[in-house]
Amino acid sequence: MHQQTILFDLDGTLTDPREGITRSIQFALAQLGIDEPDLTKLEHFIGPPLLQAFMQFYAFDEAKAWQAVNFYRERFKVTGLYENLVFEGVGELLGSLNAQGRTLYIATSKPHVFAREIARHFDFAKHFKVIYGSELDGTRTNKVELIAHLIEQERLDPAQTLMIGDRKHDLIGARSNGLESVAVGYGFGSEEEILAESPTYHFRTLAELHAAFQG
Repeated sequence: MHQQTILFDLDGTLTDPREGITRSIQFALAQLGIDEPDLTKLEHFIGPPLLQAFMQFYAFDEAKAWQAVNFYRERFKVTGLYENLVFEGVGELLGSLNAQGRTLYIATSKPHVFAREIARHFDFAKHFKVIYGSELDGTRTNKVELIAHLIEQERLDPAQTLMIGDRKHDLIGARSNGLESVAVGYGFGSEEEILAESPTYHFRTLAELHAAFQG
């Protein structure tokens, strides 16, 4: 993997946000009269844009889905942001990529205001040149648009840029913008989901990903 520029997804790739996201989804649903006591049933919300996820999984129209998103953010920005765990080995991986002279970015469909606070709080912002995310109004939640925006803003060469993520949205975004991609198997996308997108590389563990960069 020769690329000098590496784009990382956030949720499911750098951190395990399971508790914060599912509890905030549970809170939002409760505000709308829906009781979901089983947090595991809400894990499919991790990765895709929230507005579309509420519309898909609960058949909300757009107005109700925005209500749900706003209730979600009400809890997430205060509590859910910090109910998060950095995957073991992430710090070492990022440090070694910095030492190799590679330039790192985050490309997440999460609003950048939240992504930057997570990276600051968990002390990995220092490894990244810029953290790119969506806007609170939903602009650039689509990974195709987000990656295109990042490439344009940073004047990157797609042939020298690699996208790493755990869901199909990351891989579709990479392919649509002419980037090679890495699918990681330790996040929230099933092996069936990510392999269906024909990633350039597939690593089941973070240790395998790190070893590939060392090689």
